[in-house]
Amino acid sequence: MEPVTLLAIDACIGSFGQRRTDDPSYSAAMTMERFSGRKVLVTGGASGIGRCTALRLADEGATVVAVDVNADALDAVAAEADGLSGTIVARTGDVSTEDGVKAIVGGAVEELGGLDVLVNVAGILSFSHSHEVTLEEWTRIITVNLTGTFLMCRESLPHLLASKGNIVNLASTASHAGQPWAVAYSASKGGVLAMTRELAIEYAEQGLRCNSVSPGAIDTPITLSFSLPEGANPKLLRRVSPLGPFGTPEGIAAAIAFIASDEASHMNGADIRMDGATLS
Repeated sequence: MEPVTLLAIDACIGSFGQRRTDDPSYSAAMTMERFSGRKVLVTGGASGIGRCTALRLADEGATVVAVDVNADALDAVAAEADGLSGTIVARTGDVSTEDGVKAIVGGAVEELGGLDVLVNVAGILSFSHSHEVTLEEWTRIITVNLTGTFLMCRESLPHLLASKGNIVNLASTASHAGQPWAVAYSASKGGVLAMTRELAIEYAEQGLRCNSVSPGAIDTPITLSFSLPEGANPKLLRRVSPLGPFGTPEGIAAAIAFIASDEASHMNGADIRMDGATLS
């Protein structure tokens, strides 16, 4: 290794791997307090990826309003944040109605005194043959996953534009490739991915970032509820199976934390696929 490279490394991290915070060029974004003083709203915060995201951001210093329809589980998540450098405030809310979303965002902004980051995790999934999907089931999934994400973005945008904040949406591998037995879910997540790119383009010059994460099979309650529809071809499972173990919600939360942080300040309109090589 060239001496100049060693000097450069030493200038960045100091001796024995310790960060140098006395250097004015040092970026506070590269600490584990990346969200100190940040005001964050996370939907779907009672379980799975939403729970882990709320806890991860609070652990990095954020004040988080976590929203879910499951009040008891949400209170338990808020209690888990005791002792972290940030806090989690539990707020029951439903993203499937316009009035519900207005109440969620308005209450969160009142609680936080503003908004820096919106993370849209709330979503539902069911498995069935496409020719057996009822209009009621189609509408229910589209309403929560796509319309709910849109409404959360729409209501949050004025506050995020004021803070030059950012949005992280939860898309899916179903946004990128065909996923059997999940026609409504696939359509909803494809819409989320397209909407993420649209918002990034429309508001980039005003200082807003909008990105997404596309998980594959993750060890969460929504994934563990999977069962093959009657008569389904089990060979199609390879379309949704990772080449190894399922991913973890903590891993997805870590990706969301990076995207939402200042370390990803040049990331806009992007999607990170985390699927254990399922689609590779």
